[in-house]
Amino acid sequence: MEIALLEDRRLVELQHEHDDSNFKVGDIFLGSVKRLNPGLNAAFLDVGFTKDAFLHYTDLSPNIRSVVKFTRMCINGQLDQPLLDDFKFEQPIVKTGKINNALSKKYPVLVQILKEPISTKGPRLTCEIGLAGRFLVVSPFGKTVGISRKIASEEERKRLVRLIESIKPKNFSVVIRTVAEGKGVAELHSDLSALLDKWKTVAERLKGMKPPAMVLGEVHKTASILRDLMSEDFTRITVTDKETLDEVREYIEKIAPKKANIVALHNGRIPVFDARGVTRQIKTLFGRTVTMDSGAYLVIEHTEALHVIDVNSGQRTNQSDQETNALEVNLEALKEIARQLRLRDLGGIIIIDLIDMKNPQNKRKVYQAMREAMSTDRAKHTILGISRFGVMEITRQRVRPELSISTAENCPVCGGTGKIGASVLLLDEIERNLDYLIRKQNIKSLQLHVHPYIHAYLTKGYFNNQRKKWQRKFKTKIRVSKNADFHMMEYRFYTKEGEEISLT
Repeated sequence: MEIALLEDRRLVELQHEHDDSNFKVGDIFLGSVKRLNPGLNAAFLDVGFTKDAFLHYTDLSPNIRSVVKFTRMCINGQLDQPLLDDFKFEQPIVKTGKINNALSKKYPVLVQILKEPISTKGPRLTCEIGLAGRFLVVSPFGKTVGISRKIASEEERKRLVRLIESIKPKNFSVVIRTVAEGKGVAELHSDLSALLDKWKTVAERLKGMKPPAMVLGEVHKTASILRDLMSEDFTRITVTDKETLDEVREYIEKIAPKKANIVALHNGRIPVFDARGVTRQIKTLFGRTVTMDSGAYLVIEHTEALHVIDVNSGQRTNQSDQETNALEVNLEALKEIARQLRLRDLGGIIIIDLIDMKNPQNKRKVYQAMREAMSTDRAKHTILGISRFGVMEITRQRVRPELSISTAENCPVCGGTGKIGASVLLLDEIERNLDYLIRKQNIKSLQLHVHPYIHAYLTKGYFNNQRKKWQRKFKTKIRVSKNADFHMMEYRFYTKEGEEISLT
């Protein structure tokens, strides 16, 4: 299943959900300790994955001994009340302790997937179980009430905390999510009850269970995205099959009944991604080079340790002042970079090589622009100011493998032995160059030479062919000629006198 999230018709997130993926973030497992590594202060657990999962001491709950005791009692059928009201807690562990003093190979451990398997590494685990709902996140073996920093009103923060403290059960921590702002006690209590029911399900399923085994799976990706992102700004949700339509509509009716009517079934002949322009955007956005509207472009490189993004102005400079031009290109680039981070789900260390600026005020503008551009990013991230070398550093939470899509197509000339850029983008590229030559270089008349197949496409139809559309748009005479010596994707521009026009 593929899920695309569009904002103002621009693709900002693309999710792939595989039916055979049994180790998603949020899944709860019963694992067994395979080995302890005092040097790393970590344990390696068997949760059923081909590689042992990693559990660091800092990801243990302070009440890990109580978690182990609870798990053991549930497995043996000794626990009558899963809500922890009468549960007797064990001594908490200290923050600076050692893994071999907190865990042993004797007992199974209840864990949750913190990071999905990435590359050759197994999943990363945590023992601080968190059950996420629409408005709240509930964690057993705790007593605190937290609240999202994005809720700015101090009065509203105090109201929500008082409300949750009055309804939450004993020995459970609750985090209030941003979307809870303005919600009443009935909605919050309903969400809390649903999450407590999930915890009861965990306790029931543990009876007689042997590790490794999944105890509770996270909701499917569609529901997860709707749970985290659903707001008044959503105007349309389009699905491609009746079964998914019913599931999504049922889920929307639970979390936002007034929005149930925005769910629709796509039944056109053209695939939904093509009809909504998603396919074209994928081809444009997932290559090594990403071109922006002004002609500036990004080059995105990946290594095992980090991602490097190089900002280039290209040849499309609009200002005679170098500093002003650098500022404008950097501001445009950062919006696209923020989009790319979400779209490709890039994580870890990200290095951005910006165009050099001298003015400290401009550097502050660029830094603030990046913070604003990434304000809608759900992944935890940290942005550092621009260094004296003109480099911006970002760390972004990585919880699943990055999304990598090949945008190359089989070359029609070489029969697939080589690769070329996506052919669907050829007309866009020609049109951008026409815009540059006619409007910015002030060339009044020109010739476009292309392969005969492309020539046939551009001149098909007498009144409304592509050549005449360009002539009307740019108010300039454009002549299209065919050249059989060109390969399929080759094109060149010439003046009316026959001189080739260089685009560099």
